[in-house]
Amino acid sequence: MSVPLGRRVRVDVPATTANLGAGFDVLAMALDIANVVSVEAVEHTSGPAVDLEVTGEGAGRLRANRRNRFVASLERGLREMNVHPRGIGWRVRMDNRIPLSRGMGSSASVTVAGLLAADAMVGGGVLSAERILALAVEAEGHPDNAAAALLGGFCVVATVDGAPCAVRFDPPAALVCVLFVPERPLATRDMRAALPTDVPFRNAIHNVGAASLAVAAFASGRLELLRAATVDRLHEPYRATVYPELPLMTAAARAAGALGAALSGAGSTIIAFTDDQRAAEQVAAALCVEAARLELPGRADIVRPRADGARVTVE
Repeated sequence: MSVPLGRRVRVDVPATTANLGAGFDVLAMALDIANVVSVEAVEHTSGPAVDLEVTGEGAGRLRANRRNRFVASLERGLREMNVHPRGIGWRVRMDNRIPLSRGMGSSASVTVAGLLAADAMVGGGVLSAERILALAVEAEGHPDNAAAALLGGFCVVATVDGAPCAVRFDPPAALVCVLFVPERPLATRDMRAALPTDVPFRNAIHNVGAASLAVAAFASGRLELLRAATVDRLHEPYRATVYPELPLMTAAARAAGALGAALSGAGSTIIAFTDDQRAAEQVAAALCVEAARLELPGRADIVRPRADGARVTVE
């Protein structure tokens, strides 16, 4: 196998929201916001190996070399297939709509995009979805966002015999999500550092029940269960020490009629769930009012879950 010069691949990858309250590191869902990355294999004899143009999120900030997360994942995927693109560079065009460092899976999206692009570059069908997920977890450290970005819909993830396992199904058609996206980025490593090494046994039991309710809510369409399912005791109380606005923002969403509200991933985005557009608009307005009171600049967006995962086109 080899990479033909001039081959162009386009990958459309959704944003994701992980945890969904109590499902820490095991639940995630794709959202109808996407990054679109196009890459072309070009001859490389001298000069930069990566020609990068970015519009939207990350414009002017993302590195234009082989350490770029997308390019590194692309080349990792090629090595996995024993393809070594000597003498090849990459012309990369990114149209990014997923905010960076806001808990919406931006890094997982480009990791998945790079791996899928690698498979498409050699004709497709070489790397299985299971192997792509495993390689993404190798790069990301956690399977939740990667699974939802790759497969779309609502995903339950676990590690089985040392390998990531994801089960995906369609989210309820009535589900509407409200995002409050602060201007403040939060680094995942900092939010991980806020977590304890041990938690009280009663809190672990609580989260097992609440996360199970979340799965039941999404599987059955009984969205009223999200009120209890999004009450977390394993990570949000500790992350609130770094992000003190968090409990006040989720409380404001609930008071405005949200079926549930939680930190999206490691934040800083807050996600709230409703079952109709009008309720979503009310919750969005309440989040903006509370954010203004807290002097937390940001914006509210109303989005739907995305049923399908990453899409690949060979151009």
